[in-house]
Amino acid sequence: MSSERDRANLPPLALHVPEPRFRPGDEADFSDIVVPPAGVTRRPDTADAASSFHELAYGLVRVLDDEGNAVGPWDPRLDADAKRRMLRSMALTRAFDERMFRAQRQGKTSFYMKSTGEEAVSIGAAMALAGDDMCFPSYRQQGILITRGYPIVQMMNQIYSNRADPLEGRQLPIMYSSKEFGFFSISGNLATQYPQAVGWAMASAAKGDTRISATWCGEGSTAEGDFHSALTFATVYKAPVIFNVVNNQWAISSFSGFAGAEATTFAARAIGYGIAGLRVDGNDALAVYAATEWAAERARTNQGPTLIEHFTYRAEGHSTSDDPTAYRSAGEPNAWPLGDPIRRLKEHLIAIGEWDEARHAAQDLELAELVKASQKEAEKNGILGHGMHQPFESMFEGVFETIPWHLKEQQQQMLDEQKAAGL
Repeated sequence: MSSERDRANLPPLALHVPEPRFRPGDEADFSDIVVPPAGVTRRPDTADAASSFHELAYGLVRVLDDEGNAVGPWDPRLDADAKRRMLRSMALTRAFDERMFRAQRQGKTSFYMKSTGEEAVSIGAAMALAGDDMCFPSYRQQGILITRGYPIVQMMNQIYSNRADPLEGRQLPIMYSSKEFGFFSISGNLATQYPQAVGWAMASAAKGDTRISATWCGEGSTAEGDFHSALTFATVYKAPVIFNVVNNQWAISSFSGFAGAEATTFAARAIGYGIAGLRVDGNDALAVYAATEWAAERARTNQGPTLIEHFTYRAEGHSTSDDPTAYRSAGEPNAWPLGDPIRRLKEHLIAIGEWDEARHAAQDLELAELVKASQKEAEKNGILGHGMHQPFESMFEGVFETIPWHLKEQQQQMLDEQKAAGL
């Protein structure tokens, strides 16, 4: 056995504490980020073994080049109409975010989370999935509902928790849920949706169905135990599920290094589980579409799960409760090397002669008016601070199919106390 004397010449042990590269007041410089040219990353056959393309977990799948051209084997070759629908959904999501952010600042709701700069992650994927595939989102994938045609008035009703709220005030604002639109209930507890998505996918396979599931989380959530439990189950049973990790560089106020980004990519975690891993330019809507389409085909042909890391950037605060200027450089959003997803797709459509600046400006105005009119419609049903929008007794409903006797007793006791108090 070694003694303390034997170790006298060794330096003392020390812990490494990750530190972000830029703090408030620093000049942001992302020049060391390796951005490979668009079109150079190979596209394996969807039947290839996951072990045969490990390099894809360390590279970057890109389709749109710096001149706005779609190039390389990952180009999904969508027609112009599909690309315009994709652009419109992204622009509508951004217009919706802007209006609801202002509504929160006006005191009309308590909370909101924007997806500015990350619209391609949800909308590119939603367009590549089948309409009846089940999505298990985190709290920044409102673009999925918008792409699938969910009424934005209903989304606003939920944000306001008003009398027309489809969830009857039982969820925090922006935590939508719609079985009809394949959108599983959002949870504020990080990564709980991951094992749920795997369970749903396993049930679909057990029934001999053809539907798959897809789930999203931020890179910070990969440190949660649920993330790893989900990957273990998916690996063992080859569940037909797509794991999306949205690496937007920041959790609430902690940079990605605290989730392990300094050691390797998040896509590389797939290698340890023996499943397919892709690292994708998350600001390239066509690349997101192509990667999701590829992963969906693997899932549907019983090739198992895929983990996709979307390399992107959170352009604004984590939520309306957050002030990013307190912990990161103000220059980061503009210095981010992968640009803005809406601008990049717009410039691509202009480059191929299927769009122009005038039409884009007209669309922005149209969507702003649409969101404004929808807001007025939703506010007819009430906003925060307008009193109770749901009956008191409804708090006992919606958990059990039939309310058990003991809850009925509690419900009646509450109503009797209300009556006695003259409420």
